[in-house]
Amino acid sequence: MRQIVKTTFTEMLGIEHPVLVAPMFLISNSEMVIAALEAGATAAIPALNYRSEEAMIAAISEIRQKCSKPFGFNLIVNKSNPKFLRQLEVLCQMKVDYIITSLGSPEEVIKRCKPLGIKVFCDVVNLEYAKKVEALGADALIAVNSSAGGHCGPLPSDVLIPLLVKNCNIPVISAGGIGKGNHIKQALELGASGVSVGTLFIASDEAPVSAEYKQALIDFSAQDIVLTSRLSGTTLTVINTHYVRQIGTKPSFLEVLMKKYPFFKKQLKLLIAFRGMKKIEKSAFKATYKTAWCAGPSIGFITKIRPLKEIVQTLMEEFNETQDN
Repeated sequence: MRQIVKTTFTEMLGIEHPVLVAPMFLISNSEMVIAALEAGATAAIPALNYRSEEAMIAAISEIRQKCSKPFGFNLIVNKSNPKFLRQLEVLCQMKVDYIITSLGSPEEVIKRCKPLGIKVFCDVVNLEYAKKVEALGADALIAVNSSAGGHCGPLPSDVLIPLLVKNCNIPVISAGGIGKGNHIKQALELGASGVSVGTLFIASDEAPVSAEYKQALIDFSAQDIVLTSRLSGTTLTVINTHYVRQIGTKPSFLEVLMKKYPFFKKQLKLLIAFRGMKKIEKSAFKATYKTAWCAGPSIGFITKIRPLKEIVQTLMEEFNETQDN
């Protein structure tokens, strides 16, 4: 029998476990979401994982046909996402349970979603921005800490979570560094209402990435995770493969130009992000000598590839064991 953990976050969504399977660019899909919901967690998918609005509608319909539990989508809400408004329109029409906003102001999302009862969670990395999104009407904060995979924040969880909990009045979900059940316990003890977990679930049967990517999650350790700004225009955590070592992690020529000529900043940032994401996409789905695999330090807790449900179950069993001790 599964033990239900009650927090503000679980009660807000009506879920059993305070675990959100994080939206991962190129990786998250409907199969992963369905498995997470059936395991008692929740999950989200980046809207940009779908090339068309029709494909996104089909994914939402598929999930709803197989499970009635709440799930969400992640929206990039700045100008680097030209599909933002169309994607928001679709998500509102389909009345998804929640939207996670990233890399920009959530004002338009909150304005559209509030009347529909759609929750809005916002990625934040500091108190200043957290206060802004709370004032706009956000329902929860995704506290992206320095141990997060992909785009990480500057502060460790034991600094960021208490800071947000003390100064904000909406639930805080800790994102980054969750590899074991006791990490969930630590996050909740710091004041978080839930955790967002990504890297662990790339090593799931349901994840659509290549066998080489999954094997790398087993073979490499937390010490092999490095920050690079060469792929997306902002710092990104990746596995320190031969290719990453070859190209280095310092700003590229285009990034230097971007800082030198602010007038061209938007165009150059879009170009850097486009080129970088294409490299990551190629690496994720087939073997290539230009290998750039995103992951966080929790890679150190991955020892095998398993069904996503089993990963959730193990996390919660470990968490429950900490409660008994």
